[in-house]
Amino acid sequence: MTGGMRRALLGVVALAAAGAVAGWVLTAPETVPQGSVPADGGDAERGQAIFTIGGCVSCHAADGAKGEQKLILAGGRSFVTAFGIFYAPNISPDPEAGIGGWRSVDFVNAMKHGVSPDDNHYYPAFPYTSYARMKTEDLLDLWAYMKSLPASEKANTPHAVGFPFSVRRGLGLWKQLYLDPAPVVEVSADLERGRYLVEGPGHCGECHTPRSVIGGLDLSRWLAGGPNPDGKGSIPNLTPAGGDIAAWSEADIAEYLKSGFTPDFDTVGGSMTEVVENTGLLSDEDRRAIARYLKAIPPIGAPK
Repeated sequence: MTGGMRRALLGVVALAAAGAVAGWVLTAPETVPQGSVPADGGDAERGQAIFTIGGCVSCHAADGAKGEQKLILAGGRSFVTAFGIFYAPNISPDPEAGIGGWRSVDFVNAMKHGVSPDDNHYYPAFPYTSYARMKTEDLLDLWAYMKSLPASEKANTPHAVGFPFSVRRGLGLWKQLYLDPAPVVEVSADLERGRYLVEGPGHCGECHTPRSVIGGLDLSRWLAGGPNPDGKGSIPNLTPAGGDIAAWSEADIAEYLKSGFTPDFDTVGGSMTEVVENTGLLSDEDRRAIARYLKAIPPIGAPK
């Protein structure tokens, strides 16, 4: 090998090594340190309200659960997507099968950063891109309430995800593109409550915003509807230019979120039924705040 060839080969090796190091750094899970989150102090009563807004039972309770059984968050519900089949995990307080062995900082890192206590990325079927906008004090309240719920020993069902999506480290790059705690829409101060409920704990955008080919939310079409991320049918456009609820007044939207009745006395259906079961428990003030926000977001029509 000539001197020139040797130098060229060393250059290629150096570039490959630098690329590998950069990739490793960019894909590393980001978390907050333990000392930055109080070990205790959440208010379970306030946490129950956050629990309701988040609709945790919709994904983590057993299919068909009723009454008190809906508070057993043993998981197991499946979500069929273009990237594989994901199964909601056990998030009951059981210390082995659930999340009862977690610290408060583990809970905050899971919700805001999508990172597990053993420092692995969670798949974004868990909507942490929305929860990243939540206030840490609200998460601590939620954590206090969830620890008061019944424990379940039911084991988690492993996700059915093929290569390359089975390589969780790669989700670090995905997060560089799509995990941002900043608000989606700029609003006046009187609309901030509604924005917080919709963009954060309510995670409405996870279903009502179309996604890119790699599964991230297309924020340029925020709440404009699109294909169902679970693979069945389509999701309505919630913007003032959509044909679904554009003609509804703020009062119409608030009433729908309370009773499930539309202005023409039709009733809620599909997966929205479970959402309304949760929003029906909110205060009238919070439902009106959601309605005001939805009437104020940028109007987006059908794709051209």
